[in-house]
Amino acid sequence: MSSEQSSNQKKSNQFNIIKDDPNDGHGGYGIGSISLENMSPVIIDPNDDRAFVDMGAMHGRSEVERRVKFQSDRDVVANGKLYWIVWVTVEKGEHGPYFAGVCGSQIIVDRSIKRAFKSMPEHVKHMEKSLKGKVMVQHMDDHSKKLLKDFLANFEGGEMWENASAELKDALPN
Repeated sequence: MSSEQSSNQKKSNQFNIIKDDPNDGHGGYGIGSISLENMSPVIIDPNDDRAFVDMGAMHGRSEVERRVKFQSDRDVVANGKLYWIVWVTVEKGEHGPYFAGVCGSQIIVDRSIKRAFKSMPEHVKHMEKSLKGKVMVQHMDDHSKKLLKDFLANFEGGEMWENASAELKDALPN
């Protein structure tokens, strides 16, 4: 692997940590807008036993979403593979950064017919819940939750996992 590939891989495996209040110092245009600086999408691929950050998901252009046409009917992709886009929000606490909100949204992709299904209202709702510090992973399968837990617990030495809430730790299996 070249140093350029290694550099690109490292960039894609980082969580965004909020830097400043986007409305700090003024009350004009944009006041009340939502900042997504502290949210990162983690793709869970239970088919290949992997989890990774893919910032392209913020705009519907993640690795699993590219080169497919989305359908509103789940039956079109009845033979598709299940993936999860987990919206992870990172906050800073008194002990350092921690995983505050974690909400999983499913996506089903059938590459053989270049079609996919995802519920946009569900993704938007889960993004909002994650930003508000909620944990919603109970609808995910156990294997995918284990992949997510292992990824979060081992991310950059595990400090953010150690600082995470008991609710999150209880929601993901050991």
